Amino acid sequence: MTTPSDDDLEPPTDPLEPEYVELVRPYVITNGRDVSDTSRFELITLVTAADDTQRKAHLDPEKRDLVTLCEGGYLSVAEIAGHLRLPVGIVKVLLVDLVESGLILTRRPIPPAQLADIQVLQEVLDGLQARFG
Repeated sequence: MTTPSDDDLEPPTDPLEPEYVELVRPYVITNGRDVSDTSRFELITLVTAADDTQRKAHLDPEKRDLVTLCEGGYLSVAEIAGHLRLPVGIVKVLLVDLVESGLILTRRPIPPAQLADIQVLQEVLDGLQARFG
């Protein structure tokens, strides 16, 4: 077994190395804001662009891409994060800004259906069996 050399243990000092770029970019995209104000967005919250998207020309590139992506219809927060290749927390911060500026609309996900009563289902089954054998 080999031991790592001292060069392998030291972090790279070049700030343009990919490790540093990946750490700084989300901070820059959100202007240093935290994801604490984003609790109103779930992964399955649906998002679409508002009709008046003429103002998107003055947006940051990531926000502009998000609005353009949502012009085709409703997408979930998770889908947006996947398409834009951004962390979900960063997408939620961008969504807060875009909702406040009126460029996107959100819709709560459709709630899951309530479980049907077993007795009602049994009566339906019995009725079908009586009628059709």
